[in-house]
Amino acid sequence: MDQPPATSPGTASNPRSSTADEHGHDHVVTTVADQVATITLNRPDAMNALTLVMKAGLLEALERVRDDHGVRAVLLTGAGRAFCGGQDLREHAANLRAGVGLDDTVRAHYNPIIMTIMRMEKPVVAAVNGVAAGAGASLAFACDFRVAAEEARFVTAFAAIGLGPDSGASWTLPRLVGPAKARELLMLGDQVDAARALELGLVTSVVPGETLAASARELAVRLAKGPTFAYGAIKRALDHSAAHPLEDSLEMEADLQDACVKTTDHTRATEAFLSRQTPVFEGH
Repeated sequence: MDQPPATSPGTASNPRSSTADEHGHDHVVTTVADQVATITLNRPDAMNALTLVMKAGLLEALERVRDDHGVRAVLLTGAGRAFCGGQDLREHAANLRAGVGLDDTVRAHYNPIIMTIMRMEKPVVAAVNGVAAGAGASLAFACDFRVAAEEARFVTAFAAIGLGPDSGASWTLPRLVGPAKARELLMLGDQVDAARALELGLVTSVVPGETLAASARELAVRLAKGPTFAYGAIKRALDHSAAHPLEDSLEMEADLQDACVKTTDHTRATEAFLSRQTPVFEGH
């Protein structure tokens, strides 16, 4: 896929916004249509590798769509032939030469980005159009769904440059593929193509590259029309159960159900079910 996914016609609460670097280049572009926010990493000549400015822009974009009540689903993708090549190593090498190392970018940037994606009470879909490496792979793993092009590939490249995992890979990978396979992927760093990623459960689906934009957007639009509040409850329940015993997880489910049952969506959907009609969800 050589271009960011196009948005379909619809009312846009924020038709286009972007984060520009000091040279005026738009490296994070956000469009909103049909209640779906599409965030495109837009440094195609650098495989969408993440610079300091770009990481700040991505976090800002994620926080903005999280808080936008007109957005009910989020689509994250990359421009050009890569989803995201991870950390910009030229910038990182300059930091090493300057003696500042990581410059606290994991705590200051990567951790907040991942937390925003995973704690967002809206579904997030990654359209993986090409290579997703290092932190770029971790970005995809943090999303709720991953639709991959046939030419997509994942590389947990941390060990190859003498680093441990970041951006949540140590948390998401074991839950996607199991602890043994996660250890293998992180320590050996072998490239995983789209077909193998589907076998392992790393991705939701694999589609031809020329249909990726449409396929990922179709899923995002479907989610945007769904019970947004309930989706948020599902995400919270799953995250809670990952670190709590059964008794605590059952109590969390009870609390979340108490909240869901008070929503208009639940009341209308129950009545629609009884009258054999298709419910129309409004997200509250």
